[in-house]
Amino acid sequence: MASLSARALAALIVGWRDLASGPAYAALADRIRLLILDGRIALGTRLPAERELAAQLAISRTTVSAAYGDLRESGHLDSVRGSGSVARLPSRGGVVPDVLVTDQLDFSKAVLPSHPAVAEAAQRAVSALPSFLGESGFDPVGIRVARQAIAERYTARGLLTDADEVLVTVGAQHAIALLANALLSRGDRAVIESPSYPHAVEALRAAGARVVAVPVTPADGWDESALEQAFQRTSPVLAYLMPDNHNPTGASMPRVQRERVVALAAEQGTTLVIDETIGGLRLDDGEPEPPFATLGRAVMLGSLGKSVWGGLRIGWIRADRELIQRVARTRFMTDLGTPILEQLILVELLGDLDRILADRRDYLRASRDHLARRIAERLPMWHMPHVTGGIAAWVNIGLPISSQLALAARNEGLVIAAGARFGVEGLFERFVRIPFTYPPDVIDRGVEALAAAWHTVTRTPMASTGEEFAQVV
Repeated sequence: MASLSARALAALIVGWRDLASGPAYAALADRIRLLILDGRIALGTRLPAERELAAQLAISRTTVSAAYGDLRESGHLDSVRGSGSVARLPSRGGVVPDVLVTDQLDFSKAVLPSHPAVAEAAQRAVSALPSFLGESGFDPVGIRVARQAIAERYTARGLLTDADEVLVTVGAQHAIALLANALLSRGDRAVIESPSYPHAVEALRAAGARVVAVPVTPADGWDESALEQAFQRTSPVLAYLMPDNHNPTGASMPRVQRERVVALAAEQGTTLVIDETIGGLRLDDGEPEPPFATLGRAVMLGSLGKSVWGGLRIGWIRADRELIQRVARTRFMTDLGTPILEQLILVELLGDLDRILADRRDYLRASRDHLARRIAERLPMWHMPHVTGGIAAWVNIGLPISSQLALAARNEGLVIAAGARFGVEGLFERFVRIPFTYPPDVIDRGVEALAAAWHTVTRTPMASTGEEFAQVV
């Protein structure tokens, strides 16, 4: 059974008492409950003993005991003799957890509705399927027609690619996990942006990596000094980066910085893993950057999940032949290949992808502007930076209470991830990621829920935090 130390839990709940209007035990219980609901404390994890957590937080054991009692009562904690207190979700026979309430808006997922081209492509793919039915269907690299279509798209973008340099995966997250398992050993360093895509951090840590965070902001992008220090001082085995329309900040890395990253990786023998899943969604004018690997050695990841439809679980890895074969060999430990029909749908969609991306950019541009207007009207104390690309805004709410806001939002019918969900060590309590992948009426409902939740968490006299409402500029 996995366990969480008192020190690790304390790091996840930094600021848990800030602006708390009720008793301390309730604030502590609420913060731990959110960590469970957000998946940051995995189900089945043993929490630290009451005495240990009380000592770490410098509070009375009575407070911790009351918090654990509150969590047991709501169904988020089981206390088992000999096993301690274990995280769980309420049973269906008792209190229904917020994450299972179907009538809630879910802004924790920045996803687009399916593009109309998906249904048409699926019909054509079904017609092509019979010619593959005589094969086993178990293929760790993907059918050649799919790998060739992906290779041709890279070649058209300026990166000469052969089908043998492509491996088809079950989405981008699958690709990240495969590469992490193939490249990393326990204790290896891995560079990652902060904030970053949470499941990428989880995949690297599951492979045994010690994560080295590099700050990224919407206004300033990647911290140049931190990048250099991360490579030069830790000699990382792997660096996972999203240099185009970064999730969640929307930043894009300039050409000169890309060249510097390639040089730093070459000096240290670091494998660059470049995530392009949102790469085609630049919203402002300007020419898109060519694939990162045109500048030097880099592994490229792609998928159709963010740009076409999340229900189409298809992605890919573009790398040198040796690494592709290495990943294919390790893949058999987790799965036996990508479904053939999805690969045939991919082939059909790639031929029309430029038009699809143009449609998506138009839609996202209008939704981004609508969200900006609504936040300015309903939450003028918040700062939404101008988003040049991507699918969400990294909004500064001015006070370090993002986790409290996320909990309050659930009571208003909105599920949204706290800013700390995107931090490597529970940072970013001043921020919340708000997707603009939804139509205007849904965005309106979401903003209204956030405004109501904000009123809830700030209506009492504010505790002194030593911080004022600050904009990221």
